[in-house]
Amino acid sequence: MTSFDHLADDYRQHGLAGRIGFGERPALLVIDVIKAYTTPGSPLYAAPGVPDAVRASQPVLAAARTAGIPIIYTTVAYAPDGRDGGIFVQKVPALRQLTHDSPLVAIVDELRPQAGELVIEKKYASAFFGTHLAATLTALRVDTLIMVGCSTSGCIRASAVDGMQHGFRVIVPRECVGDRAPEPHLANLFDINGKYGDVVAVEEVLAYLRLPLSTP
Repeated sequence: MTSFDHLADDYRQHGLAGRIGFGERPALLVIDVIKAYTTPGSPLYAAPGVPDAVRASQPVLAAARTAGIPIIYTTVAYAPDGRDGGIFVQKVPALRQLTHDSPLVAIVDELRPQAGELVIEKKYASAFFGTHLAATLTALRVDTLIMVGCSTSGCIRASAVDGMQHGFRVIVPRECVGDRAPEPHLANLFDINGKYGDVVAVEEVLAYLRLPLSTP
C-alpha cells in the first residue's frame, strides 16, 4: 500500500484504521479463484495480479488444512442467457462467458478443493449476497474470516464489507488477493484496512495459523 502511505497517519488521526486483530475460531474463504482470471485469452484474464495471488495463497491454504479450520470456496457461474446475473451481468458483459459448461468456471488447479471443503456458487460480488455463507459460518461458530482470491476491488471488497457487517473479523493477507490493475488493487486494500478489516502481510496470517486454534 505504498502509494497511500501519506494518508495512513491522517486516517488514524481521524479515528479510522483501527486494528481488530484475529479471533479464536478462524475460517479461510477462497474467493473466485477460477480459471477465467488466470487463463490468457479469457476476457476476464487479470495478470499478473491474480496469478500472483494464487501463488501466494498456496501456503495459506496448506496451513489452513494443517490447522484443521473450515475452508470455504466461492465460484461464479450463470445460465447461458445471463438472466440469473441480473444487472451485474449487464454492467459486466464479460461475465456471460461464465456458464456452467465453460472450463473458465473451474477452480484453478493450484488451489483445487479437497473432499469436505465447501464450494458455494454465487451470482454477485459479495460471497454473502444471496448465499448461505453467513449461516454456515455462524453455525460453525467462526469469528475470524481470512479472505484470499480475487478481485480486490470487486468480490474481495464486497465480501469484506459484508463480512464485517455480519460480525466477522475480516483478515486480508495483501499478497493473496489480486486485481486487473494495480491502482484499484492498492486503493481497495487501503480502504478495506481503513474501514472494514485488517490488511496484513501473509507471514502474519501464516504465524497465526500455526498457533493452537479452536476448530469445529
